Amino acid sequence: MVIKSVELEIVCGVTSKLPDTDKPEVAFAGKSNVGKSSLINGLMNRKALARTSSQPGKTQTINYYNINQCMYLVDLPGYGYARASVKEKEKWGKMIENYLHTSKKLQAVFLLIDIRHEPSSNDKQMYDWIVYQGYNPIIIATKLDKIKRSQIAKHVKMIKTGLDVKPDTIVLPYSAQTKQGREEIWSVIDELLGFAQDVSRDSRGEKNEET
Repeated sequence: MVIKSVELEIVCGVTSKLPDTDKPEVAFAGKSNVGKSSLINGLMNRKALARTSSQPGKTQTINYYNINQCMYLVDLPGYGYARASVKEKEKWGKMIENYLHTSKKLQAVFLLIDIRHEPSSNDKQMYDWIVYQGYNPIIIATKLDKIKRSQIAKHVKMIKTGLDVKPDTIVLPYSAQTKQGREEIWSVIDELLGFAQDVSRDSRGEKNEET
């Protein structure tokens, strides 16, 4: 995907009615402070469109980013923030559930897991929840730069085992610092949405393919 335009087009709060969009959507879910905003900024080649913070729990709305006027990247509220009240957690949970259950254009859900640690009970619950809604989550293992290269395979296996994923589940390691893994994530999105097959021809009739 060549990023030509990005716009935060729709923001939905607790009482907002979810939009009936006309473009395919891919959604990103993850525990608070797992690096979701940094990932989204990295994917969109923007430094601060998605707000990042050292304080967890900042994403409390569902944010729709219009990419190239051809798709929506949907940022879901973070979950598992220890200092949030039970009422707040229930509120965010209902927002995520409502989105997963009602979106007509949702094509895939990406679940972010910190590659350094075994998945938490909240991570496992979210994974099972997404599967229950009929999706096979694609796992993005964040904070890749925090472990040694020799540890990657071991930690990816740890995530797969901890979540008890389906055999064909994709796990994509990613570093917000180096952007390692960015192209692999976009390749998966392009393939899922059919953009990988979009081929244009130049004035000489030769094929050009954008990815």
